[in-house]
Amino acid sequence: MTKIFHTIVIGIIFAFGASISTAENITIVAASSIKFAMADIVSKFNAEHRHDEVKAIYGSSGKFSAQIQNGAPFDIYFSADVSFPQTLKKEGLTSADPVIYAIGRLVIWSSTTDATKLTLQKLSESAIRKVAIANPKFAPYGMQAKEAMKSTGMWDKLQGKLVFGENVEHTAQMVSTGAADAGIIALSLALNPALSKQGGYSLIDDSLHEPLAQAFVITKRAKNSALARRFAAYVQTPESRKIIESYGFVLPQKHHFLAR
Repeated sequence: MTKIFHTIVIGIIFAFGASISTAENITIVAASSIKFAMADIVSKFNAEHRHDEVKAIYGSSGKFSAQIQNGAPFDIYFSADVSFPQTLKKEGLTSADPVIYAIGRLVIWSSTTDATKLTLQKLSESAIRKVAIANPKFAPYGMQAKEAMKSTGMWDKLQGKLVFGENVEHTAQMVSTGAADAGIIALSLALNPALSKQGGYSLIDDSLHEPLAQAFVITKRAKNSALARRFAAYVQTPESRKIIESYGFVLPQKHHFLAR
């Protein structure tokens, strides 16, 4: 009996040790626009895969791209613009092709003014003293906010009012705290309960700017990471796509989602 017990214990220890040895952890970086949807997806994934861990960092797409170019230890990069992952691929810094996971939408949002009645043209009115957008040098939502304003002839008119956030989430914080009277932010942030309680929004016509085709890519560092591949596949499941859609993103056609 003792011998059998020892055999069972050794078997359990071996099995436990094997499961620990195959456990992985990865770090993903994601654009601020996808923060709340991605946080839900990461939470569900980690709950379903107890031996592995996905850690997420959120911020500016452009800055994350630059950090990867400089050797930052990131395994999957979720950008707010497909061009950044495409550039990394051309430079040999990815282990796969970029995959478009969502199409973002721009909105005008305010916590002090009825933004449902605001347009880009109305941002020039005297009641609106400061208008916040994400820095166009680094943030795709800032780039397309600038393009939408140029399309309507408002870019030059609003120069004296514009203030710039580090990323689209920081831009929303500037409006929320009163540093700006209105801002152009991601619909996904405006739909977040914390912001939706503070104010309304109005959609910006997406014909005024290039599509905000958001894409992810597995980095060269994660070439042999099974966890990176599993998480990339998980983001493309119907359950994850429903989460993404619930935050106001438009889902791309199915063939765009197929990992290559």
